[in-house]
Amino acid sequence: MKELIKYVAEALVDYPEKVEVSEVEGEQTSVIELKVAKEDLGKVIGKQGRTARAMRTILSAASAKVKKRSVLEIIE
Repeated sequence: MKELIKYVAEALVDYPEKVEVSEVEGEQTSVIELKVAKEDLGKVIGKQGRTARAMRTILSAASAKVKKRSVLEIIE
């Protein structure tokens, strides 16, 4: 899941080298934290949060396939 979010985020931003993704795993849920450059924050969130919502939808579909729950947190 971590690699999936990193791939999508790097395709969206101007500074792909500053994309950092970390994963905190729990029993049933894993939290994926995405950190990008300050200039790219708007690109990752999108208008009215549409891009972030789309990334969360992709993540939930992929994690449902492996029978786990994943949550995406975008860190400023």
